[in-house]
Amino acid sequence: MNYETTITAEAADGVRTDGAGDYTGARSAPAFAIPRWLIVGGAGLFVILLLIGAYFAFAGRQPAPAADNNSQASTVTVVTPGRTTIAGQIEAPGALAARRPMPVGVVGEGGQVVRVTVDAGDWVRQGQVLAVIDRSVQVQQAAAQSAQIEVARADANLAQANLDRALQLVARGFVSKADVDRLTATRDAAVARVKVAEAQLREQRARNQRLDVLAPATGYVLSRNVEPGQTVGAGTQALFTIASGGEMEMLAQVSEEQLAKLSVGTVATVVPTGTEQSFTGQVWQLAPTIDQTTRQGTARIALAFAPGLRPGGFATAKINSGSFTATVLPESAVLADAKGSFVYIVGPDNKTVRRPVKTGAVTASGIAITEGLTGNERVVLRAGGFLNPGETVNPQPLKK
Repeated sequence: MNYETTITAEAADGVRTDGAGDYTGARSAPAFAIPRWLIVGGAGLFVILLLIGAYFAFAGRQPAPAADNNSQASTVTVVTPGRTTIAGQIEAPGALAARRPMPVGVVGEGGQVVRVTVDAGDWVRQGQVLAVIDRSVQVQQAAAQSAQIEVARADANLAQANLDRALQLVARGFVSKADVDRLTATRDAAVARVKVAEAQLREQRARNQRLDVLAPATGYVLSRNVEPGQTVGAGTQALFTIASGGEMEMLAQVSEEQLAKLSVGTVATVVPTGTEQSFTGQVWQLAPTIDQTTRQGTARIALAFAPGLRPGGFATAKINSGSFTATVLPESAVLADAKGSFVYIVGPDNKTVRRPVKTGAVTASGIAITEGLTGNERVVLRAGGFLNPGETVNPQPLKK
């Protein structure tokens, strides 16, 4: 029955009843009970704390701060570069040009060009005809002058004959001494006119020959600025430009400091822009002045003729400048900012130090450091851009 079920539930809660179903007594349940898991957890925590305290008590020291734990420091690769003897080399840009360019123009009175015999890129020899100017009028003038010589000679012959007859008649008294003197003067004047006519003819012929534009020296034709039918004269621009002997040069632009390190005769290697060809030459002249604006001077490098050397083009020269001793570092170790080039070195306390340096020549082994390092420092090889001065690191030597 429902009544019995209710009694059983109450008995399960700790209420005692008699057989008749009446209550004989009861005790009330506690107001709050502590969970068993909380008690177990608290005991475990207490045991852990006791163990930690015992460890430090037996070790006799306090736990180290986290900032001094090197296990948290960044690992960096360091090198001790030492010092190396380097063959000095200056790299400089510049333009290619003819070493001795020779503009060729009209020497004579000029006229209309009737023929051009060469073009740019041709080799010519000294005295070779480059262009011919019309001389039809000058030829007729020369012919007229030649006829004048014949007239002068005829007059001279007649004067000589008159003088000879007069000399034969002097002894007989038919001709006076004064007449002989007059005839002698006439003969001398006629002979002189012959010489004048001959000189004028030679002058005319020389002028005619100058109507031919000739090569002043053996060389390489760099440019041609004339065409048949063109009228040229003494004021016309150069008709041709010739590189005397085909010799070329590079006008290398170097700094004032670099120029002081060079000397005439120094060997240089020239590489024209856009090619992989290299040409060997020598410095044959150093500029006696420095440009006040750029603070640069010119080192002129003589080069033998080669089709790959085109005047007006740009090139890069590598000029030997002697040997020197310096520290060499890989490019990854050298950093730069607004203050200049610098490296990070690791001190005895494993803290990084920023060290400003001055860079020099770039070699196959790396960048030469001319100032700032002795070579005995531990230099950070890579990842210097992620470091800060005073940062503790874990340096690892570079494995060879």
